[in-house]
Amino acid sequence: MKKIHQTLLLLLSIFSIGVLYTSCSKDDQDAGGGEPLVKYVRVTKPESADSLLVGAGQGQLIAIIGENLKSATQIWFNDQQAVLTPTYITNTTIMVRVPATVPKELTNTMRIVFASGKVLQQSFELQISEPLISSMVSEYVPNGGVATIRGNFFYAPLKVTFTGGAEAEIVSLKDAEVQVIVPAGAQPGQITITTNFGETQSDFMFRDSRNIFISSDPFTGWWNESYVVTNPDADSPPKINGNYIRVKKVIGGWAWTEVAGGPATAMGNISKSIPDEAILKPEKYNLKFEVNTMKPYNNNALKINVGLQGENNNAYIWAPPYDTKGKWQTVVIPFDEIAKSYGAPMSVNPNGYWARLLFHGGGELDADISFDNFRVVPKDITN
Repeated sequence: MKKIHQTLLLLLSIFSIGVLYTSCSKDDQDAGGGEPLVKYVRVTKPESADSLLVGAGQGQLIAIIGENLKSATQIWFNDQQAVLTPTYITNTTIMVRVPATVPKELTNTMRIVFASGKVLQQSFELQISEPLISSMVSEYVPNGGVATIRGNFFYAPLKVTFTGGAEAEIVSLKDAEVQVIVPAGAQPGQITITTNFGETQSDFMFRDSRNIFISSDPFTGWWNESYVVTNPDADSPPKINGNYIRVKKVIGGWAWTEVAGGPATAMGNISKSIPDEAILKPEKYNLKFEVNTMKPYNNNALKINVGLQGENNNAYIWAPPYDTKGKWQTVVIPFDEIAKSYGAPMSVNPNGYWARLLFHGGGELDADISFDNFRVVPKDITN
């Protein structure tokens, strides 16, 4: 019995030593005893594990695959250091997020620093997006005025150029917004923004004068020539494109208050400005106009008729609230929303169209609101 017990103890000791040796050998291997090596970089989604990468975008999570990687202490993409999470590092994999900060010096390299002082460096492209231009607060700004352009990936150094080649002076710059002083040579057309990472033209036109169907240059129509502002005083909104319409009065609830417009015969040639395609395929167009509220538009309703054979007293309704706080802003409404509000398809009329701006809604409005440049323009700049 004693012999059996001794034999069992011996076997247990041998087994324990074997386990300890195996464990130590694995720990040595995991500690990166060999030379670090990067084999490839891939995306982190398991279903896309075979998608290898030679570059990645800002903030993208990537997986670095290799050998003896566990002792990595730093990873740099260009001159920006990434944040390492210990639980995301094994001997064969490092999961790391590419820094979102734009590098000051773009070298398109990735450097991994290890505890031993070893540094691995290899080419890895930082795929920074070219500028994206989405809109302007106002598409009409006079020379010398401050224009606000919105979008994304606005990285310094940045250049804003207007049609005609005039370059703007930058007032302020954020990733998603740039403010510039409109230069004297700015012409109607697209705006171009250029960074170190690409160049983009706007898909809208600055000072777009196409297809204007209500204008005050000169006044035409049936109603309220007295609303037209020709020489604004110090307490009035500044001009952005010649004369504009200003409604400054108290409008009672459901009071019938025409602002501008009339039948084609009263509007003149401007009534023929709307393209046939906009009538037949309104989904390809937007209604745009500029508005300036010296007092909030917070009650009542503005009914906009455009592209009709005659008046529609119930549509389209541009409802409150809206407050520009005394600044000009561009309103953009998909033209198909307006077309659907009429309840019946529009039809082409070579002799022109009915147009009207009508305040008619519930609630009293203490109005001080200005309008300009009612136009129907294509969503696609190439049209």
